[in-house]
Amino acid sequence: MKTFLILAFLLTAESVFAQSRTKPLATVTRASSVIQIDGELNEEAWAIARQLSPFFNKWPSDTGYARVQTEVKIIFNEQFLYVAAKNYQKREDLVIQTLKRDQLEAFWTSEAFSVVIDPIHQHTNGFLFGVNPAGAQLEGAVNLIGTWARLNENWDNKWFSATKIYDEFWTAEIAIPFTALRFKNTTSEWGLNFIRSDMKANVFSTWSPVPLQLNGTDPANMGMLQWEESFDADKSNITLLPYLSAGIERNHEEGETANGDVNGGLDMKVALSSSLNLDVTINPDFSNVEVDRQMTNVTRFSLLFPERRNFFLENADLFSNFGSWMVQPFFSRRIGLHEGEAVPIQAGARLSGNATKTLRVGVMDIQTKATDSLSANNFLVMSAQQQVFGRSNLKIFGANRQTTRKLEGDTQADFNRTYGAELQYISQNGKLSTSLRGHGSQTPERLRENQYVSGQFNYLTKTFYVGSALEKVGQNYINDLGFIPRLYNYDAINDTTVRIGHYSVNPWFGILWYPKNSELINMIEPNTWSVINYRSNGKFLERNTSVNVTVSLKNTAELFIDASTTNVTLPFAADIIDSGTPIPVANYSFTQYTARYKTDSRKALNGAVSVSYGNFYNGKRLEYGATLNFRRQPWGVFGVSYLQNDIVLPGEYGSATFRLLCPRAEISLRNNMWWTTFLQYNTQAENFNINSRFQWRFKPMSDLFIVYTDNYASTDLKVKNRGVVVKMTWWLNL
Repeated sequence: MKTFLILAFLLTAESVFAQSRTKPLATVTRASSVIQIDGELNEEAWAIARQLSPFFNKWPSDTGYARVQTEVKIIFNEQFLYVAAKNYQKREDLVIQTLKRDQLEAFWTSEAFSVVIDPIHQHTNGFLFGVNPAGAQLEGAVNLIGTWARLNENWDNKWFSATKIYDEFWTAEIAIPFTALRFKNTTSEWGLNFIRSDMKANVFSTWSPVPLQLNGTDPANMGMLQWEESFDADKSNITLLPYLSAGIERNHEEGETANGDVNGGLDMKVALSSSLNLDVTINPDFSNVEVDRQMTNVTRFSLLFPERRNFFLENADLFSNFGSWMVQPFFSRRIGLHEGEAVPIQAGARLSGNATKTLRVGVMDIQTKATDSLSANNFLVMSAQQQVFGRSNLKIFGANRQTTRKLEGDTQADFNRTYGAELQYISQNGKLSTSLRGHGSQTPERLRENQYVSGQFNYLTKTFYVGSALEKVGQNYINDLGFIPRLYNYDAINDTTVRIGHYSVNPWFGILWYPKNSELINMIEPNTWSVINYRSNGKFLERNTSVNVTVSLKNTAELFIDASTTNVTLPFAADIIDSGTPIPVANYSFTQYTARYKTDSRKALNGAVSVSYGNFYNGKRLEYGATLNFRRQPWGVFGVSYLQNDIVLPGEYGSATFRLLCPRAEISLRNNMWWTTFLQYNTQAENFNINSRFQWRFKPMSDLFIVYTDNYASTDLKVKNRGVVVKMTWWLNL
């Protein structure tokens, strides 16, 4: 009853505190002349196009007009939506972090201009196209997760831009093909916004006002784009992306000789309608995808690594935005990867997009080949998302892994199926979001306790946020395509993994304070959260609680201080540091204190330092590290990071020192030619990795890659394996 009273209060508060914000309107006129994308803005069409209204402050204040203004004009023809921006900023005040494309953190800490578009006008999804003064591009898919708009920068498409720097301003000229967007027609209204970052003052502004607590990409706070006239946009198309690769590799650990290989394959995009897309892949190759950044793991559970493979990225939210941060029922890295090693994919197809204005659908089917140790499997995933109550959604999904060629000795079940439904409510002003979830799974044994259910709410304002999640994971909620680390517990004595069904309670609360008269501080954010786990029978498992504060300074520097307490009743003996003598089953309580400081990222020389110290199970742990970066604006970024964990347990349980050293160099020969080399020396993984990657984008979305990879044992630096791959891809529109 108390929970329902709280929710009723929050719903009432939403209307009381709702802000009245006028959304600007942009009427798009037809281009009166041919547009040359060169950054000059000297065509007749730009001279007579209407200039849009001024930009408003977004962060760290959302009141008043922006300190430095941005003049924007938009026009169209049958092929492109054109955007021209005149961004006022003195040449000597420009902060340009990189010439490399799709660098999310470097983009938002650079001077930049972005276009955000919601062609379906659902207020839940969209696309972003951005550029910095040196011409480095960023494009991504905008998806709403709870109250937050998230940008998936790994989404790629073909578009054009050019920039030019003057003494008092810089210009951006952008052409977005209608073939890159998914929409019904040009007579309806679209959502539209522009984002400008002013790194001289470390502030952000937007054309359509966005509340301080929400991201600038928030779909609900976009302005309106209307077409002056209807027209037949160039939307339906077939795009082919063939590739050809050649490589040579040698496994020195196994004493093998060098092995060369020539490979080819094809990706195809077919626009079945203006808003529904079919993607097909045949013999895909992901050799050009950047390797995972290694991490030190001192927990009892697996770590989550992001998806980087292009085929799995478009409309990825249709498949991946189920569950919570603790339980993800679909994780695309389960397909085509096993324990970090690639599993050959034979072919795959994905149908995704809008079937109607309010209904999004997704169907993905992938077939993998058998290897020496893994059976061949087919993976089928289906989802649907129906918009209800404005911005809210009713979502359903189903996933099936089916063995298609069984290898002798493979103990994996012949199939595993997962299904579920979720209702997510999001208020019109984005302050309140609630979710109800119910999933089930099935294996040939037809086990009970195979459900996952959860409820969650979050309330976000300018000054505070509060939320909580309650989840129940059944012991037999077996999901071969999901990521549920706390379900699987390793028994070090018997060298086996045991599933433990559990309840999780996860409350959080934070304050957002923006000191108005401070010349030093932008924001102070005290925060506390807990994750409490119980077995299905009610017995206590584990509690993690954090009390922390983040101080964001006006010069982009940041200070973070945290005290985290863990109380855990180990279900099994655990060899945390792989010493050979597991710590026994018992109740442990320990606290870690952490401090981290990041310097001004606008400086050519910048970095961060961190230290953490405290008890650790029945011993002690000291973690310390540092990062140092040097930027030769804008063509080069050189850095090194170091992290060390010293763990000392009593007596026979041993001690360990884990070191992670990562030098890195990024050189932009031009803004379409990049060379990145990084080293990863990881004593926990006992591996020293060298990865060097050259990329030349000789045409939009057409690339030449040369990738060199080398792995050594970290103990004696004996070579494990090495290889080099040359790969070329083309983007062909039919």
